[in-house]
Amino acid sequence: MRLGFATLGCPGAPLDQVIELAQGNGFTGLELRTAPDEFTSTALTAVERRELRTRIEDAGLEIFAISSYVKLCAVEEQPLAAHLELAADLGARGVRVFPGDDPGTTDSPDTPSAGEIRALDRVTTAPRDVPILLETHDSHSTARQVAAFLALLDSDVPGHNVRALWDSSHTWSHGETLTEAFNLLQPWLELVQFKQTDSQDNYRPVAIDTGDFPIQDLLRTLDGTDYPLSLEWELKWHPELPPLSETLPAVHAWLGAGAVR
Repeated sequence: MRLGFATLGCPGAPLDQVIELAQGNGFTGLELRTAPDEFTSTALTAVERRELRTRIEDAGLEIFAISSYVKLCAVEEQPLAAHLELAADLGARGVRVFPGDDPGTTDSPDTPSAGEIRALDRVTTAPRDVPILLETHDSHSTARQVAAFLALLDSDVPGHNVRALWDSSHTWSHGETLTEAFNLLQPWLELVQFKQTDSQDNYRPVAIDTGDFPIQDLLRTLDGTDYPLSLEWELKWHPELPPLSETLPAVHAWLGAGAVR
């Protein structure tokens, strides 16, 4: 598997440090958190975008995703086009977005919510050069919910560019087995995230050697596939977690010898 990590795990770190972390620990992909306090943002000039892309490519790394905070179903206007343009300029595989629908409005797979209808409109008018990667998150935390929405897109927006970003720990924490979630999302799947969590403590992210996420079940589920696998280390939101400099070496042992390339 192609193995990467999200820069959410090293908030505010300069590009040099991110490249060093990746190269020094055998990781070949990045999810770039995109925000004003990071080296990746939609405010970058054309020159800065070319320089950033060149440095990442010259380091032998691939951008798995531009990690935006766009909410596809939200009432407020969302900067989706700007993030898609940034992703295209940087050569990223896609733009991570959240569903962001109103709570409790997505229970019926047969009746689209008002937020999902807004999302249909946004997808219809969005640039299609780069995929939109819809994460299993917030209002659509289960694979069932995301798959139902993507099936709706298939029928209502032919040729759309929305794919699934599977946060495997998240769907697992919502009661779906990894096999169930994978089978639901596979028709649209583009990128798989993982992290260590403690199911005895409300699925709180924890250090690699202290949680109980069934990583070997995930590897068995993905056996024979070629999806990029990305560590979502949420140090930005959970500062009690160990730093990536300690976590990345531990990931290889956790995954097992020969699991990545």
